[in-house]
Amino acid sequence: MRVVGIMQAPMATTHLPGKVLQLLGGCSVLERMVRAVRDSAELDGLVVVTTTGSGDDAVATECARLGVAVHRGPAGDPLRQVVGALDDHPADAVMPFSTDCPLLDPELIAVGVRVFRAMPGLDYLSTALPRTLPQGMDIEVVRASTLRAVDSLAAGEDRAELTGYLRDHLDDYRVVGLTVPPRRAHLRLTLDTMEDFALISMVVSHFGDSRVSVTKVVEWLDANPAVRALNAKVA
Repeated sequence: MRVVGIMQAPMATTHLPGKVLQLLGGCSVLERMVRAVRDSAELDGLVVVTTTGSGDDAVATECARLGVAVHRGPAGDPLRQVVGALDDHPADAVMPFSTDCPLLDPELIAVGVRVFRAMPGLDYLSTALPRTLPQGMDIEVVRASTLRAVDSLAAGEDRAELTGYLRDHLDDYRVVGLTVPPRRAHLRLTLDTMEDFALISMVVSHFGDSRVSVTKVVEWLDANPAVRALNAKVA
């Protein structure tokens, strides 16, 4: 089974525009995430998806520097963009990423891919059914044929998020929820606000540019309530 990572990376975002190229430590958010995918050593490829708008030329330039494939599609329909990337980079399954997650754990990526490969006929795997991980650390895998079917079914808000339709129609698919203890779903390690950026910057400052497991990050945050409080009030 060929599993390809597809990373959605537009410069224009609702709350924190340009975060995909924001520097954390010595590298961009995009570079950190590309490195996490490569360090997992389980995916058969990686494609960065962005728009054809001139504002995303800088994303394409960064992809060229990192040596990662890029697919550019029209803005406003992330689901169509990803299916277009699949047309150019065929795969049996997709592991989608958004650039909200600069602290991704390569081992979690690897485990998710291994579990999906071990269960023939599975449509969807997610660590958020229910979520136990901090926000920004979840992973998911979708069968490519299922994603193409969703592209023909989803409408309106269900097209704004790649797996939104799947999560709203779980009973129609073969689904597995991957639970990762201990439960820390209340923590925010996602990059969506300046408060989030402040906390993630502290994490990166402490651990450096090397990859670090979600367990170590959670243990450090548990021991540092002042850092944990930086984005605790973000809805």
